[in-house]
Formats: sequence, C-alpha cells, structure tokens
Amino acid sequence: MDGQLEKRGWKTAAKEPVKNADLWKMLDEQVNRHNVTWKWVRGHIGHHGNERADQLANRGVDEVRGYKQA
Repeated sequence: MDGQLEKRGWKTAAKEPVKNADLWKMLDEQVNRHNVTWKWVRGHIGHHGNERADQLANRGVDEVRGYKQA
C-alpha cells in the first residue's frame, strides 16, 4: 500500500475514520512482508481478474452467512 492511510492516522481524505481499519492494518502488515505491485482496474467491465475476485468475495460472504453454493 502507499502508506497514505497510515500517515493520515487511518482516516480518509475527508478526515473520517476508515471502515474496517482492523482489516486494512492486517493487509498493510502482510503487504510489507511481500513484494506487492498494485494495479488499478475499472470494476464491472469484464476484466477477468476483477470478475474472479468479485466471485470469490461473494462466495466468502455467502459462506459466512451460511448460504449454499450453486
């Protein structure tokens, strides 16, 4: 990550606390342990990696909520 959230005290540009700060902090710790390159892609336009990430995220939510997979 670029460190901006941490520099701002885990607040957004609008000076509001970031949502899920505990998760952002855990992600930041892991990113610092690895060589990570971030690449922005426009969402919901058919980008294979973005679509796959969306599927996995939705599956994780369904599993937590106890929904059956189709």
